[in-house]
Amino acid sequence: MSSQDSLEAKYGDCPVIQTLEEIGSRWRLTVIHVLREGELRFNELKRATNANSQTLSRVLDDLEETGYVHRRVEEGSPVAVYYSLTPKGEELLSAFDEINEWGEKWIADSD
Repeated sequence: MSSQDSLEAKYGDCPVIQTLEEIGSRWRLTVIHVLREGELRFNELKRATNANSQTLSRVLDDLEETGYVHRRVEEGSPVAVYYSLTPKGEELLSAFDEINEWGEKWIADSD
């Protein structure tokens, strides 16, 4: 067994690593962070994140599939699609706050 296999066996079930693998992409984190402000339409999210339509659509689908984001469709002309955090997504916000505090202390003042 290689040392890499040994590390994977030891830390593969670590909740921190599993969480980062599930939500750890830049775009997923950005969308979750932006949705802390409340429910937003697709184009509002697009402007707030600077993501292109294809990327944002893929990320929103991923976040909806994993239970972090709720998609609500309002019929009309045109159809309006809204996105908001689920309770699972909202619970991440306190972790974001902690990471932000850590970053302000250790990264932002690294000069």
